[in-house]
Amino acid sequence: MIYLDNAATTMMSKEAIDAMLPYFDTYYGNPSSIYEFGTISKEVLERGRRSISKMINCKENEIYFTSGGTEADNFAIKQVCEACKRQKKHIITTKIEHHAVLHSCMAMERNGVQVTYVDVDSRGRVKLNELENAITNDTILISVMHANNEIGTVEPLERVGGIAKKYGIIFHTDAVQSFCHIPIDVRHFNVDILSASSHKFGGPKGVGFMYVREGLKLNPFMDGGSQEMGLRAGTGNAAGIAGMTAAAQKSYDNMRKNIRYETRLRDYMIGRLVREIPGVSLNGHPSYRLPNNINISISGIDGGVLMVMLDLEGICVSTGSACTQSHTSPSHVLLAIGLDERQAGSSVRITLSEKNTAEEINRTVDIIKREVAKLREKA
Repeated sequence: MIYLDNAATTMMSKEAIDAMLPYFDTYYGNPSSIYEFGTISKEVLERGRRSISKMINCKENEIYFTSGGTEADNFAIKQVCEACKRQKKHIITTKIEHHAVLHSCMAMERNGVQVTYVDVDSRGRVKLNELENAITNDTILISVMHANNEIGTVEPLERVGGIAKKYGIIFHTDAVQSFCHIPIDVRHFNVDILSASSHKFGGPKGVGFMYVREGLKLNPFMDGGSQEMGLRAGTGNAAGIAGMTAAAQKSYDNMRKNIRYETRLRDYMIGRLVREIPGVSLNGHPSYRLPNNINISISGIDGGVLMVMLDLEGICVSTGSACTQSHTSPSHVLLAIGLDERQAGSSVRITLSEKNTAEEINRTVDIIKREVAKLREKA
């Protein structure tokens, strides 16, 4: 198998697996218990907070553990609205956000909150003038993702954060695709809330974290006990957090090296695809782009059919977000950057990791060339 769908999920690192194992059968105490057997598990949570806080330049008490990016996105959108509902009722986001953000915004619209969905340019970068012009006296939140999960475009967070700070607006970013893949500094970006998910960087599924700036007053998202400084009740997932922390540390320590390697591999593959297959075009920004992301449209073919043909050859790619693969409608991201439905339907997403090799890339390109030729002959 050649696995090229790392934006959907990554292989768990050995470090993550090894870190998790003791908390299944040896140190299985409840982290909320006050006796020593429980505090051993609690120490895992606190070590995780310390480690992750250093990676994004924040304080330990600003890290909150969640079940993943979707929960963190829901928390950010819904709890900011809840906290400010008596004062202001306006959110600004972009048309290319992950559905965890978009659907949370839609849920708030049903509750009377006004939402402005600003445009992006043809390469997926948010239109800053449009964003700033959308601000009103009632704007409480701006939510702009750090890097897009489908086309890989990296957004100008420093400038978005500067706009939010200028007007005193809370700024949330979905960093699920970017954390431990490209550098993040929440102070530099003026971010107030950030979402991340463990399985995107070699950790286990079902665990993630949220950064919430100290001093930001939000109501609990989960009611019950006093876990996570009172914001999220529920027994701490010691094993999951141990695995996530180990995976994050490995990815963070190797990030610069991985960026160089993946970028070279990515650019080599893009070069071959564009040169050797007529009608191939790259979607997303050519340089402000995640190092592992390739999203292409191939004229005259159906991306879903090509994905199945590649699967039969043992090659895993996707046609967009794994969260929407069961839907047949065109990608909202590709439509937002100006593609028509036919172009969007001819697209495939290839996302690399440091484990992929040039040999795998060459084999994949050769098979794509062959299968595209077959599809075009039948058309």
